[in-house]
Amino acid sequence: MATYAIGDIQGCYETLCRLLDRIGYTRGQDRLWLVGDLINRGPSSEKVLRWAYEQGDSVQTVLGNHDLHLLAVATGVRPITAGDTLQAVLDAPDADQLIEWLRHRPLLVEENGWLMVHAGLHPSWDASLAISYARELEAALQGPTWQTFLTESRKKPCPGHADECHSPEDHQRYRLAVLTRMRALHPDHRLDLDYKGPLDSMAPTLHPWFAVTPRASADHRIVCGHWAALGVHHHGGVFSLDSGCVWGGSLTALRLEDTTLFSEPAADSR
Repeated sequence: MATYAIGDIQGCYETLCRLLDRIGYTRGQDRLWLVGDLINRGPSSEKVLRWAYEQGDSVQTVLGNHDLHLLAVATGVRPITAGDTLQAVLDAPDADQLIEWLRHRPLLVEENGWLMVHAGLHPSWDASLAISYARELEAALQGPTWQTFLTESRKKPCPGHADECHSPEDHQRYRLAVLTRMRALHPDHRLDLDYKGPLDSMAPTLHPWFAVTPRASADHRIVCGHWAALGVHHHGGVFSLDSGCVWGGSLTALRLEDTTLFSEPAADSR
């Protein structure tokens, strides 16, 4: 039995199937950790989402920004935008079932010294604090007023720093952005949600979140995705696995037991 963490799939079903063949995945024996963004941009979002649902306890996934976008589109909070490949999910006969399953996925998973999150953890958050924030957000997403929560999460610009949060909604907006959208930070640890490029093009005033020291979560190993231009990257116990499959790169898996990496070239056409 092995546990494999897999980077951002984003609707690349054919590449996913090939990667699973490469690692020899056996449902019911092995486990898969999916770092979020199962869907969108790639050609087969419906297939990926249904496949993940059908794996049962063999799959553990966290929510990414594209997954949250689907939830917002499904409930009418946000429109479909150019480049989205979500219509097949919305038109599927089991759409309600798939969306309800997705809505009840966590934002953060902890097990055996590992944390899984889509984007990252703020350097000031230790594991316990991050888990408590994630559970509060999950309760809002899974509760009866989840549409209101999604509306509020995009109603105003996201605060760049915790000190700028002046209401419970501000804190929720900020914490959700850290977990699902963060890449780079300013010297005062303020979020920069605009930069999406590689490390060697980053302004000297910005720093990748995982390189900021001290980092309160450094006692855990972390697996994440979200940053395609970064590629597969390992820094101080953080393993970033988004290798840009949907952009023609590859899909990457990390075996948690020995941190062996596996990669499958992109096979899906956008």
